[in-house]
Amino acid sequence: MPIARQRFFRPQEAAHRGPAINDRIRAKQIFLIDQNNQKVGVVDTIEALRRSHEAGLDLVEVAPEVSPPVCRILDFGKWKYEQAKKDKANKAKSKTAEMKEVRLGRSMKIDPHDVSIRIDQAHRFLMEGHKVQIVQNFRGRELMHRHLGDQRMREIIERLSDISRVEIPPRLAGRRMSVILAPEKSKIDAILRRNAAAAKQAGKESPSSGDGAHNKSPARPNKAVAERRGQAPEPVEVQAR
Repeated sequence: MPIARQRFFRPQEAAHRGPAINDRIRAKQIFLIDQNNQKVGVVDTIEALRRSHEAGLDLVEVAPEVSPPVCRILDFGKWKYEQAKKDKANKAKSKTAEMKEVRLGRSMKIDPHDVSIRIDQAHRFLMEGHKVQIVQNFRGRELMHRHLGDQRMREIIERLSDISRVEIPPRLAGRRMSVILAPEKSKIDAILRRNAAAAKQAGKESPSSGDGAHNKSPARPNKAVAERRGQAPEPVEVQAR
């Protein structure tokens, strides 16, 4: 009779994730920091729990790797929310640069205006900190005029030289010519600083709107208009000659 094969069950991960709080703290003694950010020192965990309960807060293990572990008395819900905000901000700052591809049409027969649009797109990617791969495709006999593709690549490199550098020079692979540009962080930062300063200066120099309208005296109603509205016309002073 064949023996039934035993199934292997992977042990499940602990349902609780994050720092240990309150009764889940296993250490008998901890280094306590109270709700006023004052260092109390090494105390028994029972004593620390009593203090946290009296304050209406939680006892949170913030540094479990040291001996004794460091615990703080705080509002765990608020602390967790602030930690999530910090993690989100750090993730946004450490966003990795991507390789963006900009294609110059399906062949060399592309309108100069469309080329300018592709260059503007590459400029935006470089300003965001991404690398850009410019791709030019050749169709049919266009490959016999490779020098036109080299000339176009040189023009694009020149137009983007103020914020980028050539990481991989133009090269031809089959019917596809490409060049890879990398952003120059120092140049981009300088441009951003100049733009911010110019915008700030423009905001200071712009005149306040509506000053002239406030300084104008209210117009006197016409006699005929006043009579139609049922209002008495204002008396007109007549100077004797």
